[in-house]
Amino acid sequence: MDRLLEYTAHHPFLVAAAAILAVLAIVIEIRQRAAGTFVVAPGDAIRLANGGALILDVRDSKDYDEGHIIEARNVPAAEIGQRAETFKKYKEKPVLVYCETGAASAGAARTLRNSGFNKVVTLRGGLGGWRQENLPLVKTPTKKGGKHA
Repeated sequence: MDRLLEYTAHHPFLVAAAAILAVLAIVIEIRQRAAGTFVVAPGDAIRLANGGALILDVRDSKDYDEGHIIEARNVPAAEIGQRAETFKKYKEKPVLVYCETGAASAGAARTLRNSGFNKVVTLRGGLGGWRQENLPLVKTPTKKGGKHA
């Protein structure tokens, strides 16, 4: 205990900075929980996907075709409210929502929660975070002439 007090006396700015960062981390966590935002890392997203979670890509179809998480369904963020009923069997199951950066998916996740989905999470950093982890993406195959299969 004496060494801690000695360290604090010799490095007051470091101790103050650490305390401020700890308080900020707690405040951010409390705000996210109050807003109903639950974020998972790419590794946790893989576990959810392997466990049978519904994966929703809320980007536009062009971006989806260029690369998406395997088994992901494309539902643009603007349509999530109207199409939520089509996924009603997942209301009690995990639902992973992602976009490119994580901004649009937060709104889509909130819409799903308001529609009665209880286990909705978003991907931390969106698909950009997924790419940073060098995780695989699937491209939508196209037929000759540029038409989708």
